[in-house]
Amino acid sequence: MVLGKKSVRINGADCGIEALFLGAISSMGGFLFGYDTGQISGMLLFSDFKNRFGQNDDGKGSKEFVPIIQSLLVSLMSIGTLLGALSSSYTSDLWGRRKNLSWGCFIFVIGSVIQIAAVDSWVHMMMGRFVAGLGIGILSVGVPMFQSECSPREIRGAVVATYQLMITFGILISNIVNFGVRAFEDNPSSWRLVIGLGIVFASPLGLGVFLLPESPRWLAGRQDWDGARMSMARLRGMKHDHRHQLVEDDMKEMRTVLEKERLAAAGTWKECFIPKKNGVPKQVYRTILGVALQFLQQWTGVNYFFYYGATIFESAGIDDPIRTQLILGTINVAMTFFGLYVVERFGRRMPLFIGAIWQAAWLAVFAAMGTAVNPKENSASGIVMIVAAAMFIASFAATWGPIIWVVIGETFPLRTRAKQASLATAANWLGNFMLSFLTPLATDKISYAYGFVFVGTNIVAAIVVYFFLYESVSLSLENVDYMYSLPDLKPWTSSKWIPEGYQTRMKRDDAHFARRAAEDDERTQVASGRPSRAVDDEKLAKRSSEGPRESREERV
Repeated sequence: MVLGKKSVRINGADCGIEALFLGAISSMGGFLFGYDTGQISGMLLFSDFKNRFGQNDDGKGSKEFVPIIQSLLVSLMSIGTLLGALSSSYTSDLWGRRKNLSWGCFIFVIGSVIQIAAVDSWVHMMMGRFVAGLGIGILSVGVPMFQSECSPREIRGAVVATYQLMITFGILISNIVNFGVRAFEDNPSSWRLVIGLGIVFASPLGLGVFLLPESPRWLAGRQDWDGARMSMARLRGMKHDHRHQLVEDDMKEMRTVLEKERLAAAGTWKECFIPKKNGVPKQVYRTILGVALQFLQQWTGVNYFFYYGATIFESAGIDDPIRTQLILGTINVAMTFFGLYVVERFGRRMPLFIGAIWQAAWLAVFAAMGTAVNPKENSASGIVMIVAAAMFIASFAATWGPIIWVVIGETFPLRTRAKQASLATAANWLGNFMLSFLTPLATDKISYAYGFVFVGTNIVAAIVVYFFLYESVSLSLENVDYMYSLPDLKPWTSSKWIPEGYQTRMKRDDAHFARRAAEDDERTQVASGRPSRAVDDEKLAKRSSEGPRESREERV
């Protein structure tokens, strides 16, 4: 592919155009995640949807959902995503990262078709959402992992953060579509059109992923070093020069860690939970950390607004709840663009810590105002609640939304990366299920006081980040692994750590890498009993400077 020969300078290093193209295509998995999340909020208010799948007569000739049925209809998709996330560890390791993503798209399309075919059975609709959730779950593990393994370290944070950006964009588009089709909400084509568009959006990822290079780290893990080198070169924009020093340095960093892991044999599920002397530092620690962060991302409370926002604001007396939801979706997208800057400029730890505290403060305002003053009787109360929700979502979109996916993509060792990423993402979907299932039941009993629960979970999230998360900004995945092995390095001082061979985290020490290359050549010479490549190159250069030599016939 011609893009594999083109690169741009970013943060002082060559990054291939193909790496940027990879980020854009694979992030469509996030778009599907967001679109599927956002569509149900508006659909629950469509009159035809309620009349077909609702249970109770509202006294006006229409039906309404029983809270427990509404909970199941919304939340069972999250059980599907949880199972899909766990299965992704097998399919991504077995088939490769690209085929795994295409498989997730296929399952999502099947689930969407089942939903469209539903007539008047809420169980039919629920099972369609469950199957679509299986596909979303596969993508939610596969996309960040694929992006992390493929992206040059100089842009890895921003590339993986585009996954969350596309989630927010998917939510916004679903809100726009819901807003547009409500003009004919009494017709079944309204909600069927919303669901059907998801099939169209799945195509660029399902097919386009095969235009991209396979993960070099997955190829190297299967001992396909030639394939890994070519993939790495394409991602650096050096397909025509796959022996370039930058590619060589990336390959050596990767080979060093992978060879150590290979000697310790294949990773198992057991070692994700039980400490084992296998050369992989803090393996169980990182499993628990990833699970906790992903679970807490859901329990920041963001999907309290995105799953049930329209219903919440309708109950608060807002005249046009879908329009309010559209405004919040727009803020979500706009602030996620800012998050792409934040994740590379300020790292991972501080934005997550500050974001959690900020979110807790505004959720406290939201819950206190809704509890103290009935928003149906006081319009000012409703306005304050919308502002509080907007400030909360602005923070989430710039911090906990994109950065958690970055952290999950770069925290785990290759040996068990797929398994640990699956466990962490499954925890995200478990939290998603719990929130989506419990919210209608909780708000029916304690109303807006439910927001105080999220105040507490955000404070817990801030504590976990400060005391347990290491700063990984601008480090290669191999150096992230090494950082976790340092016994005297603490999470709250980790941002100051610089790996060997670097003047700063962004600037290589070229002399160090030159010395290491020379040492590797010397070891090769000793092991093989023949001159190293450097000696060969020196002799060739000398011979060329002497000019052409006579052939054997000419000497005779």
